[in-house]
Amino acid sequence: MSNAPSSLSRINRRSFLRASGSLLTTVSLADFPNIGRAQHAEQPLRIALVGCGGRGAGAANQALLADPNTSLVAVADLFSDKLESGLQALRNQHGPRADVPKERQFVGFDGYKSAIALADVVILATPCAFRPSHFEEAVRLGKHVFLEKPVAVDAPGVRRVLAAAADAKKKNLKIAVGFQRRHKKAFQEMVHRIHDGQLGEIIYTRAFANTPLRTGLVRTAQMSELEYQCRNWYYFSWLSADFIVDNLVHGIDISNWIHGDYPVRAHGMGALSERSPDYGNLFDHFAVEWEYASGGRLFGECDRRPGCWASVSNHAVGTEGKADFLDGREVYSITGKRPWQMKSERGENPYQQEHNDFFTAIRKDLAYDESDYGAKSTLTAIMGRMAAYSGKVIEWDAAFNSTLSLAPEIRSLSDHAPVQPDSTGLYAIPTAGKSVAF
Repeated sequence: MSNAPSSLSRINRRSFLRASGSLLTTVSLADFPNIGRAQHAEQPLRIALVGCGGRGAGAANQALLADPNTSLVAVADLFSDKLESGLQALRNQHGPRADVPKERQFVGFDGYKSAIALADVVILATPCAFRPSHFEEAVRLGKHVFLEKPVAVDAPGVRRVLAAAADAKKKNLKIAVGFQRRHKKAFQEMVHRIHDGQLGEIIYTRAFANTPLRTGLVRTAQMSELEYQCRNWYYFSWLSADFIVDNLVHGIDISNWIHGDYPVRAHGMGALSERSPDYGNLFDHFAVEWEYASGGRLFGECDRRPGCWASVSNHAVGTEGKADFLDGREVYSITGKRPWQMKSERGENPYQQEHNDFFTAIRKDLAYDESDYGAKSTLTAIMGRMAAYSGKVIEWDAAFNSTLSLAPEIRSLSDHAPVQPDSTGLYAIPTAGKSVAF
């Protein structure tokens, strides 16, 4: 299998639906042997995509690029228009390898079951409210799984993912989670140097996901309340877990990696500065401090307010120096007693690399399980949300054992939406000091 970069491999998941390209050759869809064993290069791997939006279609594109002897055999989405647009983009890129017939296109809340049953490898890329149940089904049926981050919206969901991951390990299944920065050479080199003591003892890390953009979906008269929320999922906490979990979780995961641990407690704040029915029930800015058992800290913030300072970066400060991960500018540097700098090649695509690594593990039967840090970094972000929503100090054990569930069991678009607008069309926002958030 080739890891060589190509014009296709540089396509970002979020921009994938805008791309099209040449057709590739077809692959047989013959029955596949025991998926728990090493898969030889001559044997085809069948891929199912659950969630056909930009993230899902992009991940499926990278999966098909990672291994030439793969084919997309089934797709599922809640909405037929999303399924059709995502699938068409994949057909444009991969031709017959992504030509999924109508009988293997599944629409609705239960469609994932039929799609998963047909595959060897499953990509789970719906809103993360549905990730635990989809992951459980994939593991039950013995499939290798790529889970987009975050893996859940609440602590009960995190526990479900960890329990299913334990079953996956018993079945020798390979589990990947969409924290692509862990697959980027510059991040790997920086963290290696930090762990090697180049900064001395870590005092604190910082993580920013300040992306000042708000793009809520305007409701149409034909949409039910539940359909509107599912289509505008990013702006409802029961579907997306809020911005701090959906976006800042990347930087949080890097900080956990640097500290080599998970926080013991967190406190922080956040709010919504501009009310609008289109923006659902989320906060639009957070600032949280997490504390580790070592005494080290993580200071994290995220901001969606238009016109505000933008930064997506990680930083670490130790007793002998500091490190700056300027991902977008591809500059990674250490200053202090042992200075060092690396400029990453802009052609490097960690989104592609994570799939290259995943499929290599499947083919060679290598140990491969990213579920533990995927779930626990998700919980770290959820802790931050709990702290900001409630105004309380949140201990790790309290967060992990929380029984507060944001995501109810939804069976059809005629079901009652879990949050409802008031007479003005606005949704209730948590009030620090009053709201129960864990």
